Amino acid sequence: MPNEKKIKRALISVFYKDGLENILKKLAADGVEFLSTGGTRTFIEGLGYQCAAVEDCTGYPSILGGRVKTLHPAVFGGILNRRDNESDQAQCKQYDIADIDLVIVDLYPFEATIAAGATEAEAIEKIDIGGISLIRAAAKNFNDVVIVASKHQYAYLEKILDEHKAAVTTLEERKYLAAQAFAVSSGYDTAIFNWFSKQVGETTPADSDLRVAVDGSMPLRYGENPHQQACFYGNFNELFDQVHGKEISYNNLLDIDAACSLIDEFGTTTVAVLKHNNACGCASRPILADAWKDALAGDPVSAFGGIIITNTTIDAETAAEMNKIFFEVVIAPGYDAEALDVLKQKKNRIILVRKAHANNNTRMRSILGGMLVQQADTKNEQPDELRLVSGEVPSTEVVDDLLFANKLVKNSKSNAITLAKNGQLLASGVGQTSRVDALKQAIEKARSFGFELNGAVMASDAFFPFADCVEIAHNAGITAVIQPGGSIRDNDSIEFCREHGMTMVMTGFRHFRH
Repeated sequence: MPNEKKIKRALISVFYKDGLENILKKLAADGVEFLSTGGTRTFIEGLGYQCAAVEDCTGYPSILGGRVKTLHPAVFGGILNRRDNESDQAQCKQYDIADIDLVIVDLYPFEATIAAGATEAEAIEKIDIGGISLIRAAAKNFNDVVIVASKHQYAYLEKILDEHKAAVTTLEERKYLAAQAFAVSSGYDTAIFNWFSKQVGETTPADSDLRVAVDGSMPLRYGENPHQQACFYGNFNELFDQVHGKEISYNNLLDIDAACSLIDEFGTTTVAVLKHNNACGCASRPILADAWKDALAGDPVSAFGGIIITNTTIDAETAAEMNKIFFEVVIAPGYDAEALDVLKQKKNRIILVRKAHANNNTRMRSILGGMLVQQADTKNEQPDELRLVSGEVPSTEVVDDLLFANKLVKNSKSNAITLAKNGQLLASGVGQTSRVDALKQAIEKARSFGFELNGAVMASDAFFPFADCVEIAHNAGITAVIQPGGSIRDNDSIEFCREHGMTMVMTGFRHFRH
């Protein structure tokens, strides 16, 4: 076929050599000549293959401490030469430039270097120049040249060599590898840009242009609805081990993200049940089985088909209780062997071991063909930060409940109200256009499941513009309130609480979650 090209000469210069041996063996068997630098050349010759030195090709040694090795017309002319262009052919003949049909190269490990706490000087030396130039040149000339820009493409090249005779590639294969090469180069440049931005003090979204490059994707069955295509970009397997169950869906991922954000608020043994990104049950208890029982009691109806998460290894007793209801996903840092046996009884149930925490310092959402970017809401109020504006100084137990409720309201869709007592979520009102409606929803829900609201606490994700909410709460038996404050009419709510013996504390931090 006209678009097929034979590999006759290959330039190979890589940091990662694992997986390269089989490729070299296949190329050598097809008579491909090798050209290389430094350690890679030593590696190739150590396998018994002849390999020309780049220095012999260019007539220059590696100079400037290795900064300049391949940057020469003898190399780049051999890559960028258009084989069907008469002028290119004539110039290559004039300057004795030989074709290079395959480039296998990877880049200095810049991200790994800075992640290890490198100095600025060390980071700078890991900004690849020759490698990135080779990748771009070979990818640009994909019509004639094969580019392998990462060890992750070794398997694809080996597959090509196995399927075709005499090291032949098709245009479609070369174009695919070129696309992968530009993905590598764009990701690399993004990492360098983001590092430089931090060096010069661009630490907030408003300071800088947005550059995002995410390697790895997970195809999903569909999006929020079956007629929508979807994919997750990121490395799910770095964060979780899926030990059982069906393929994870788009909506599962949204709930998993919300569940992890919520459970990370708690340091003591806690269980939360989520549905549609909101907690419908949550409890903190010394014993996990008790935490599960009280979390489920918060709303056993909504728990059906929900997501369960805990920050403690799940034991057999708790697993047996959990197994009594249907739920889609369970997430924990670990499971007893007996617990896994119980939970695996439902073949489609997704069981996840959470092994790492995602970097959630930045939140991004696509809107209007662009992106909204903000810092994550990582504020976690502490007892000594609460400002008492009404009532007596609350007991330690009441403060614990106020902060417990505040963590839940922070992770609920606005407008939101949460009601809690004794480390247990009694009910929430979420996603309402009116804070009054959110409170009424929470009160009605708590009563429908038999909770006694006398002595309960209320958390609001934003200030009260009027005294109506605290009045409704007081009439329901709620005795303490936590809210950010900040309304020009804060005094209305404060005065009502003072007149009716209610405790009110302000945090100074709003927690909208739209």
